[in-house]
Amino acid sequence: VGPPSPQAVLVLAVVLAGLSAPPASCRQPNFIVILADDVGWGDLGANWAETKETPHLDELAAEGTRFVDFHSAASTCSPSRASLLTGRLGARNGVTHNFAITSVGGLPLNETTLAEVLQEAGYSTGAIGKWHLGHHGHHHPSFRGFDYYFGIPYSHDMGCTDTPGYNLPPCPACPRHSTAARIRRKNCYTEVALPLFENVTIVQQPVNLSSLAARYAEKAAQFIQQASHSGRPYFLYLALAHMHVPLGVPPPPPAQGRDIYGAGLSEMDALVGQIKRVADSHGKGNTLLWFTGDNGPWAQKCELAGRLGPFVGAWQRQRGGSSAKQTTWEGGHRVPALAYWPGQIPARRMSHALLSTLDIFPTLVALSGAALPTNRRFDGLDVSPVLFGWSDVGHKVLLHPNSGAAGKVGEIETLRLAQYKAFYTTGGAMACDGSVGPAEHHQPPLIFNLDLDIQEQEPLDVASREYQAVLPAIHRAYAQALEDISTDNISVADYSQDPAVTPCCNVQHVACRCQALGADTATLDHPTDRGATWLCL
Repeated sequence: VGPPSPQAVLVLAVVLAGLSAPPASCRQPNFIVILADDVGWGDLGANWAETKETPHLDELAAEGTRFVDFHSAASTCSPSRASLLTGRLGARNGVTHNFAITSVGGLPLNETTLAEVLQEAGYSTGAIGKWHLGHHGHHHPSFRGFDYYFGIPYSHDMGCTDTPGYNLPPCPACPRHSTAARIRRKNCYTEVALPLFENVTIVQQPVNLSSLAARYAEKAAQFIQQASHSGRPYFLYLALAHMHVPLGVPPPPPAQGRDIYGAGLSEMDALVGQIKRVADSHGKGNTLLWFTGDNGPWAQKCELAGRLGPFVGAWQRQRGGSSAKQTTWEGGHRVPALAYWPGQIPARRMSHALLSTLDIFPTLVALSGAALPTNRRFDGLDVSPVLFGWSDVGHKVLLHPNSGAAGKVGEIETLRLAQYKAFYTTGGAMACDGSVGPAEHHQPPLIFNLDLDIQEQEPLDVASREYQAVLPAIHRAYAQALEDISTDNISVADYSQDPAVTPCCNVQHVACRCQALGADTATLDHPTDRGATWLCL
């Protein structure tokens, strides 16, 4: 057989290029990424029949594609968000654990965010909600590629409020007078109120949590409308406060903990439904909406934590501690995920492809027609063929970094290879009963076959034929992954702390209170008193 004709080569090149290019369209697509906080895989009714509070999300699943083997890039907040916005694990981008209210640094400035790439490609970019990737100086989202920002700089329980919502244990409201007796409780922030930003200005401190979801919905709708009217494509990153700890006021008695959690889940679901309606009314068929979570449920919050579904990490539970958030068990990082794009993404489809929040960055970059940043490697894949239903193949290998429960944070000691999951270190986070599972190191590794043991209950017998057959492949994959990371351009995050960088709109007021609602808001400035709590920009 002779060589192919030039015409045949050209046709083949066009076909291959089309597999990763955006669908034929006269415009670049819009992107909405909605990230829920501490949401469980089983918190989605389409995933778990016991869940009844998510009709809008279930509708989204029916009109789009549901991914059932989708994972957050880490099992705790800041590292997961940094990986979503960079397409790189914390071992590369430097963000290995959470930032504090006094953190000087954040996501390293030499890391390129998805917003920066899309902004350069002509997109209007907006971030609404929780940031938690640094608030001081140029770590603030307004300097990380976002044209517009409205939200809180970290979790909504990392500052006192006048409407504390719910926590376990409960936290007191902000003090109103300097002479008032301070109520101090473990894991509660009582000295500085939670701030709400619009761009680089604190517009409310403390935040009114009971109206926060409505304000997010309002600002998101305004951003979509304004971007649509401008004629430019847009990227909206909506990082919800739900379901970290409940925001709202108590339902009528005799409400129990699950009722409170369910009310919060219903509120989140309604918010997502509202955003979908607004997006559809301003460009249905040209907007990709991607919903997922930053990590699994926060089990130590007991009835205020989300539903794991079948991913209970039974092996760990037998030894103490939680197998959810902060762990590398499935409950810590397997999260609900939905993609909706009428006319492009198949409806009523369930995908078993092994995917990750790491994939959002390279996929949206490819769909926008932009190019990935050079001089660095990415852990995410362009999974647009999976989105469009052309393929159901995702990662061959997926790495799960230590996220606080066991091992050095950010290090890779758990990995997935096809249906097999190998643990070189195990441990349990704090559970509802207060227990913590001690760290255990495994050499050779524990290996579970998730196709047969989704509960991670019984590791393969090391003497079994199956274990011996898969072990060499796991060792090779692990060694190759570690070598790839060690030879990459690796960033280092600044985790130093200084009380002077705590966001504060009025250092003269107790708990940094702003003036009465309706008065002029405070624009942040440089502090004149080194001991003052103030945000420097």
